[in-house]
Amino acid sequence: MAHLPQSVEEAVTQKFEENFRERGELGASLSIWKAGVEVLSLSHGSTNRERTKPWTSETIVPVWSATKGPAAVACLVALHEAGLPLDCAVSEIWPEFVAAGKEHITFAQVLSHRAGLCVLEERAPMMNYDAVITALERQTPLWPPGTWQAYHARTFGFLLDEIVRRVTGAASIGEYFREIIGGPLALDFWIGLPQDRWDRVATIYPGKISINARDQAFLKAFNTPGSVTQRAFASPVGLATVSDLNRPEAWAAGYASMGGVGSASALGNFYSMLVSGGQSLVPTEVIDQLRTPLSQDNDAVLCLDAAFSVGMMMDPVHAMTGEKLRSLLGPSTQAFGHPGAGGSLAFADPENRIAFAYVMNQMEIGVLPSEKALGLVEVLYSA
Repeated sequence: MAHLPQSVEEAVTQKFEENFRERGELGASLSIWKAGVEVLSLSHGSTNRERTKPWTSETIVPVWSATKGPAAVACLVALHEAGLPLDCAVSEIWPEFVAAGKEHITFAQVLSHRAGLCVLEERAPMMNYDAVITALERQTPLWPPGTWQAYHARTFGFLLDEIVRRVTGAASIGEYFREIIGGPLALDFWIGLPQDRWDRVATIYPGKISINARDQAFLKAFNTPGSVTQRAFASPVGLATVSDLNRPEAWAAGYASMGGVGSASALGNFYSMLVSGGQSLVPTEVIDQLRTPLSQDNDAVLCLDAAFSVGMMMDPVHAMTGEKLRSLLGPSTQAFGHPGAGGSLAFADPENRIAFAYVMNQMEIGVLPSEKALGLVEVLYSA
């Protein structure tokens, strides 16, 4: 049976405990899987600042953009089952999408953040799905599709949701994810959280100012009115504060960009399934797409070098040497996954048959996860 060497388990556990003693962690869970088996599960802390309810392995928490990974897989399975290739135009299944110069935008461009639709000019409310879709149909790309990478921080989920609805007839991408993956794996991860689980959700708290030099360009752009970065994180409008994601209506709505709620073990199990070949739930062709980079650029929204496959973030590599420029996802260049605002992180490493998930409720300011998650990844691979 798969296991972690005792020295690695001890080193990871020590680093996890340090997060609470030295890095201000409040409540968190870590789940590591190897060859289809959960080999380490750690949970500690509190679900609220009053420390009236302990954090356990059963605690679920909003994970922000870590939702994008499961949503992308649901979209890819839908396209695969319908026989739609990634280079097919979105307008083939969504005729209204052709407006304003979008007739040639492909599924691949949407999934790799190269569609130029990271910003909406119309002030469509986040909680009005139909209004957002109409705004996307009317929106002119900020630049010719395919020419520039710009993280679709919020619009990404609506684009994927509408594609899945059009292709499958499902009521939402969250419902489709539950049908094809979440239900069969009994995952305690939801894109649209049922009411009977609301009492299990940890409260999330905003972070403080970042002093990491890596974050400064992003934070400057984020705080500059009218910048692409600021507009991308305000499109659609609403749900603009951390406290908004503590509201049950936000959990229930199932926003595929940022609204997922779940446990570390569930996210780890999801990525372990992908490491293990899909377990007949996800076709091999889709898994191959997930670990194949489609785009790498100095991202116009994130303000740093970033790489994406189809909906998954990958670590960028040097064009000449192939060496990683950043190791968010461990040493393998095949690793893929997605971070979430404030520090959550989940990924699959097919080369080493490892899946990793870290979730927490005390957020930190920054464009990518901090030492709390990255320290665990480093120790996992170096101990």
